[in-house]
Amino acid sequence: MTELETRFQQAVTESKTLDERPDNMTLLQLYALYKQATGGDVEGDRPGFTDMVGRAKWDAWNALKGTSAEQAMQRYIDLVESLKS
Repeated sequence: MTELETRFQQAVTESKTLDERPDNMTLLQLYALYKQATGGDVEGDRPGFTDMVGRAKWDAWNALKGTSAEQAMQRYIDLVESLKS
């Protein structure tokens, strides 16, 4: 495991123990960055209009299309660090 992957896993752990729960937009960012870092570009069809949560998650992840796993990991780490301070 690379140093970046180790730091990413640490940030994932830390994101679950933050003092305050992040707002919904920040949670969507965390979700999308995590999915991009671990799964690559989003696949499949966009959820239907009635699945508003699934649609928001899909849109957030799709907005990162083309972002490398390394870039997504670093952005995730940076976001968690900013939430800790």
